[in-house]
Amino acid sequence: MKIAIACDHGGLALKTRVAQSLEQAGHTVCDFGTTSENSCDYPDFGLAAAEAVARGECERGIVVCTTGIGISIAANKVPGVRCALCSEPLSAKMTRLHNDANMLALGGAFVGVNLALEIVRVFLETPFSGEEKHQRRIDKITAIERKYMK
Repeated sequence: MKIAIACDHGGLALKTRVAQSLEQAGHTVCDFGTTSENSCDYPDFGLAAAEAVARGECERGIVVCTTGIGISIAANKVPGVRCALCSEPLSAKMTRLHNDANMLALGGAFVGVNLALEIVRVFLETPFSGEEKHQRRIDKITAIERKYMK
């Protein structure tokens, strides 16, 4: 799978470990930065990864900042992106099953490496359920995007 990945300085260490694990598992990783511990702005990097997912260049995306909150908000501003902040595997499973989330956000200061890798594994391995009620809800989210993101 081709996966977009991005972070700010607060998520660099975790992003680096996640990217290494993804590559070892045979995934193609498209790294949109940052590559430095110097203070930077998460929207710049989250946007680049989210745009790659929205354009279909990457099948999924993973973004990391200190809390995961800011970078997930930024990613979710891109039409077609459904980015879920997850701090444990069950949320990752449910957001794939019910929301067909195409991006995952992690908090580098809140989730340890081993837990993050499990969250990522579950997120990538869980398919969308395809249930009509869940698709109906996703379609309503898309309608909201069309209404407000002109």
